[in-house]
Amino acid sequence: MKKFISLVLAIASISTLFFVTGCADPDESTIPWSRPKDWEGGVPGMGSN
Repeated sequence: MKKFISLVLAIASISTLFFVTGCADPDESTIPWSRPKDWEGGVPGMGSN
């Protein structure tokens, strides 16, 4: 019975680690505001070339 409980706890902890760590690639972020747009960062009213 103790082996069964320890096996269940091991499987639960390993599956929890998989869910917590995730698998997202930071280079392929889908957040659109991670990079500034062309019109951002310039002097207001001066236009951009």
